[in-house]
Amino acid sequence: MRSFPARATVDLAAIRANVQRLREYAGAAEVMSVVKADAYGHGLVPVARAAREAGASWLGVAQLSEALALRGAGDTGRLLAWLYAPGAGLADVVRADVDLSVPASWALAEVRAAAAEVGRPARVHLKVDTGMGRGGQFLPEWSALLHEAVVAQQEGLVEVVGVWSHLARADEVDHPSVRAQRDVFDEAVRLAEAAGAHLEVRHLANSAATLTEPAVHYDLVRPGLATYGLSPLPGTEPSRLGLRPAMRLEARLALVKRAPAGQGVSYGHTYTTRTDTQLAVVPLGYGDGVPRHASNAAEVQVGGHRYRIAGRVCMDQLVLDIGEASAVAGDRVVLFGPGDDGEPTAAEWAEAVGTINYEIVTRVGARVPREYLG
Repeated sequence: MRSFPARATVDLAAIRANVQRLREYAGAAEVMSVVKADAYGHGLVPVARAAREAGASWLGVAQLSEALALRGAGDTGRLLAWLYAPGAGLADVVRADVDLSVPASWALAEVRAAAAEVGRPARVHLKVDTGMGRGGQFLPEWSALLHEAVVAQQEGLVEVVGVWSHLARADEVDHPSVRAQRDVFDEAVRLAEAAGAHLEVRHLANSAATLTEPAVHYDLVRPGLATYGLSPLPGTEPSRLGLRPAMRLEARLALVKRAPAGQGVSYGHTYTTRTDTQLAVVPLGYGDGVPRHASNAAEVQVGGHRYRIAGRVCMDQLVLDIGEASAVAGDRVVLFGPGDDGEPTAAEWAEAVGTINYEIVTRVGARVPREYLG
């Protein structure tokens, strides 16, 4: 932390252990570790390598650039990318042997064109909307897309290797929507196989379903959040699932100073000191991914004690009212971590600011250095 007064430490041993645990949950299914969004803020390439070492036979990303970055870093395993818009330029992705999701006819047309340009068939996974109401096509339109894809397969331009979908409410254990989506998915698989698709994988389960719904594991599960040791199940601690959080966000105090009673703190003076006290400045802010909603809400740890953020989170810093605690500039501040030493966790931060733990880790900014352990 010499050039930047904060860091996010990422425990790759925890990543590997989490993937191994998820393989146990998956049973006979293979595991795709989802490493989109810079591996949920943990670092795309180091996390991908750790996941592969732990037995993840697939990696999943949203953006095409993420897929090409993994190929550029030497990853040669099965890899699926699923989010792009018309005109994305798919030739490089097909050339790199990256599997592509096909959510609509326009995408299939562009995949076919890319395959023709490259001179090799594209591996595609047809996405069916089984009830999420987001990506893919609902079953009637998807059936037409399937027919187009099988024609392209017969032409040697694509290989329909997968059918997939996404669950909307798997984090609500035993929710009837999971069964309803499963029924639609089963019908889509039946149609694909009857039409002559050469399916290698059928995949529906996210982190929550990997942990709680063996009936939807099929050939492949796609844990994202759980790879990083965070729980996708509200109210359930990661340790109960056999998972360990991999990220710790910490900084060094930049300033400690005396302040009188009645002193307003930070923009808008939304916090006022009640007594003579000490104010401590932490050099992290919303420019680094600290939610502004953490103002006067989330806690951090200094010297083994927790303090709530005092006043508004600024772009580059936040302030603590530490009373008469013994602290000096340079002392370590832990915003969140696994909780081993009593520090706040990402789940606690999420509860404090009214969001989900996914967002807390993913939004940690690029300028915060990542340091890898394990």
